[in-house]
Amino acid sequence: MSQDGELERLRALEAKIAKAKSALEPPKPPQDHHSMAQIGWRMVIELVTGLAIGAAIGYGLDVFLGTLPLFLVILTLLGFAAGVQTMLRTSREFAKQDDAASRQAGAEQGDDRRGK
Repeated sequence: MSQDGELERLRALEAKIAKAKSALEPPKPPQDHHSMAQIGWRMVIELVTGLAIGAAIGYGLDVFLGTLPLFLVILTLLGFAAGVQTMLRTSREFAKQDDAASRQAGAEQGDDRRGK
């Protein structure tokens, strides 16, 4: 009988430990299998938006000033450069997030790579 009582106490203790661990762990974000596609589309939209805004402002200035191709070409190129710069900033942002997530996952698994 004493073994049955000890087993029940151990099971109750395991349940309490599991409950305490789940309360301490932060909730894991849901996995989004489309996240890479979303990042790609975001970058494409940033590039196209830079081009479109530059071209629209350039065309507007050319119509207003009567110098049709000059500002259109210059501001379209500047819009392209701004779009590329925004894309690079976004890729650095996602790289930092990915690096931080991989470091956190390594720490959770007890992986210490500092000594290697």
